Amino acid sequence: MSQFWSETVRALQPYVPGEQPQLPNLVKLNTNENPYGPGPRVLEALRGAIGDTLRLYPDPDSTRLREAIAAHCAGGAITPDQVFVGNGSDEVLAHVFPALLRHERPILFPDITYSFYPVYCRLYGVAHRTVPLDASFVLRVADYAQPNGGIVLANPNAPTGRVLPLSAIEALLRASPDSVVVVDEAYIDFGGESAVALVPRHPNLLVVQTLSKSRSLAGLRVGFAVGQAALIDALNRVKNSFNSYPLDRLAQTGAVAAIEDRHWFDHTRQAVIRTRAALTRELTALGFEVLPSAANFVFARHPRHDAEKSALALRQRGILVRHFRQPRIEQFLRISVGTDEQCAALVAALKETVSP
Repeated sequence: MSQFWSETVRALQPYVPGEQPQLPNLVKLNTNENPYGPGPRVLEALRGAIGDTLRLYPDPDSTRLREAIAAHCAGGAITPDQVFVGNGSDEVLAHVFPALLRHERPILFPDITYSFYPVYCRLYGVAHRTVPLDASFVLRVADYAQPNGGIVLANPNAPTGRVLPLSAIEALLRASPDSVVVVDEAYIDFGGESAVALVPRHPNLLVVQTLSKSRSLAGLRVGFAVGQAALIDALNRVKNSFNSYPLDRLAQTGAVAAIEDRHWFDHTRQAVIRTRAALTRELTALGFEVLPSAANFVFARHPRHDAEKSALALRQRGILVRHFRQPRIEQFLRISVGTDEQCAALVAALKETVSP
């Protein structure tokens, strides 16, 4: 049936998500899902939302959700008209590329980063140029001091886990005042400082976050962007030309409850942070080089063992991790931080596969 494909589709190389096998008893550490489920307040809110009103369309503006996000961002310095919501941060980003990044000059992003960015560029005809991270996989701000149509960076970066301080983000903003700088903060709650605080004084900053990771709502698909009103208006113009009702009633209800339940949020993310530190120590003791991580995963390589073979050996033991066949990082494994029990199972399996 490919004779009916458009030239755009023929040229696409789609993003490949982490494997989601439907097999029992897997230790699933390959897709960076939160090992702890949503809090009781979220589940109660969802149960309360199931009823006759599901026959009605949801609020197309997600008003309550945008109000909740604004109230919990940057100490209340953000207003609802500075918040945009969508079906996960991937959909928010999908609107960002045609709305704010399609210009004559190429946009810039790191050579090692979230692999959806080049997919969006191909889909929307956005010219781009990759900028190499340094030998330690750190982004050098000075490398971005060149003409550009925008800058996109994940912070913490994926899949490396490294995080930039706010001073570096602000330096990027000042160096490209006529371009939009998009900061993708999918993992920011596990160790970084959000750039949302910079939004009031930088009209070219757009910060994108998700409730999939630190809020344990990957199954509801809720993401949002924060920026000054002109940027948000551009995203709304794209959204309302594509899907005026992006978030269903359950997603909006669950997301509001998750945003407002600060106790559960802090409890679970601190548990992930503690387990990440312990896992890093265990992997280091086994001879792995583990990059400093501010995310809910670690990025590690072993000097004497091939990463792809190690991933296969773990899979044969019922443990899934992520391996990327990509230059510069083909010898790394990205390992999601699970529960203490899941990480203990991983370490036990690695002792069998990488020990001398």
